[in-house]
Parts: sequence; structure tokens; C-alpha cells
Amino acid sequence: MARRFVLHVDLDEFIAAVEVLRRPELEGRPVVVGGDGDPTKRGVVSTANYEARRFGIRSAMPLRTAYKRHPEAVFLPVDAEAYLAASRDVMDVLRTFGTEVEVMGWDEAFLAAQTGDPEDLARQIQRRVLERTRLWCTVGIGDNRLQAKLATGFGKPRGVFRIDTQSWPDLMHGLPTQELWGIGSKTAAKLAELRVRTIGDLATADESALAERFGPNTGPWLASLGRGEGSDRIHAEGWVAKGLGHERTFQQDLTDPGEIRGEIARLAAEVARDLEREERTAERIVVKVRSSSFFTSTHGVKLAEPSADPAAIEAAAMSALDRFELDRPVRLLGVRAEALQW
Repeated sequence: MARRFVLHVDLDEFIAAVEVLRRPELEGRPVVVGGDGDPTKRGVVSTANYEARRFGIRSAMPLRTAYKRHPEAVFLPVDAEAYLAASRDVMDVLRTFGTEVEVMGWDEAFLAAQTGDPEDLARQIQRRVLERTRLWCTVGIGDNRLQAKLATGFGKPRGVFRIDTQSWPDLMHGLPTQELWGIGSKTAAKLAELRVRTIGDLATADESALAERFGPNTGPWLASLGRGEGSDRIHAEGWVAKGLGHERTFQQDLTDPGEIRGEIARLAAEVARDLEREERTAERIVVKVRSSSFFTSTHGVKLAEPSADPAAIEAAAMSALDRFELDRPVRLLGVRAEALQW
């Protein structure tokens, strides 16, 4: 009997897979993508394929650390335009199934469908995506978004996995709370203070105690996560980034205030160009500063009115920069436009 299911499609090692398609000779070799592709410079790993992950290389790891772990890996520069084009091809394929599709980013999307055999639909999706784009994906199936998202993790790589309300307790209750989509390390630590360490603990936790610790809305919501509850609603409109920005990691730390301001001006100009290209405006400009000791902080300034004007973007970025003490050498700077509007 057909009923509504939510499917989560997650492309496997997406960025690295796109690079291997462009360079077939890299098939089966460890591939790391990040920065300008030079692992002797400062920068971080954007993605690593499964062959590279076997050496302990992970996303967000410094490139130099990745190089130490496996100097023979292939290091490549980030090419955002190529990944965006590949992502669009995949999302176009998903829409051919006549289901609701919600794009969540470059490499993932939710679908909702009425079907009596969601596993068969999932395998059809895998086959069609592979045939038309040569990219592999994993498909998670659930009664709601939470279950489908978590099921994808069980199915990686190239698999199909289903978690539903009936199977939830057996599959999930013994796992740490941090395995839940929506619970990070800080929240997990706070839950542990209440002796809530597993998803099963959370499912049966006293909601009044959770509300007292986390607030009247968040506390009960956390308990609902433990029970595997969530929305099955799919927003079929296209995915739009909530923010747009640029960062730069410097090979030599910056100490001169004039040089720092000059770099912020350049980053602000890049952000303004991107806003103009996408025909969008921003309501807020945020500046990010990372010191040589890796301490990272941000400050934001709201624009007088939504704008893409380069002068307004730069002025807001400079105003945000003035809120930093800048008493330590600077390793990284970033400027980001937020609350984007068409």
C-alpha cells in the first residue's frame, strides 16, 4: 500500500568525485581538495575521497596536516564553479521523478513521494543519477526528514537504508545523543550533565527538566528528536544560500593595521561583485578574524538598508573590523554578506 516517505539523497564524496571525473587517471588514488591545491601553504581540506580518509584525512583539517598524514595524496585546488554545475545536473535528474524536491546544498536534497516500495524508488534514483552524471549517491529513507537524514549515514557509501518509526528504537536508542541531526558537542555535553547520554535516554527524559535547562521550546524539541519525531514537509523551492562570503588565509601572519584594512577592503569588493552578479542585496556584513593562535571571532554590522553597493559593503566591513582589538598577529580574514534578498 502506497504511503508518504521522505528520501534524503546525499552525493558520495561529491567534490572529490567531480575532480576524479575530470581527471580519470586519479581513479583509486587518494584525492584531497582544498585551498589552491598546495599542501605546503596554509589552508584547510574542503573534502577528501574515501581513499584519502583511510589515512585519517578529514574535512576542515589543515592542508599541512593532511600532507603529513599522506604526502603521496593528490592535492587539488577548489573549483566552486565546477561543483555548482555538477550539482545542478544532479538536481535536474532528481526532478525527473515527479516528486517534491528540496535542494539543501551542492550535494544533498530531500524528496517526498507516495510509494509502496521506497527502497525500489531509491535504487531507481541511484541508477538514474549515476547514468546521467556518473556520480554515486546514497539514499536514506524515513517517515520524516530526521529519520531519512540519519538513514543516509547508515547507508554510506553507495547504499540505500531505511529508518522508520518502528525500527527507530532498535537502531538508534543505544547511540550517543550527538549522533542526532541537530545536536552538537556542546548540547550533548549539557545533556550529559542531566545524565542523558544516549538517544534512548533522551527519548524517555523528563521534558520539564529539559525545558528548565534548555528553555520551554528547545527542551521538548530535544526530547522529540530522541523519539525520532520530525517534519515530513518538503519545501520544493530552489535552495538559496543564506550568506555569501570570501575568506583568505595568509601565508605570513599580518600585523600591520593598514595591511589588514587593505585585505578587508579587497574581500569586501569580492563580496560586492558576487552580490551584483547574483542580483542580490545584503542586510548585514560580518567580518571574521582568526589569529595566529587559531582564536577565531566575528563581528557584524547591519546596513542602513539592503544593498549591494561596493562602498556600503566596504564601509560596513570596516566598521565591523573596528570592533576587533587586533592585538595578535592575524592568520585569516573573512567578509560575509548575510540576510540576502533578491
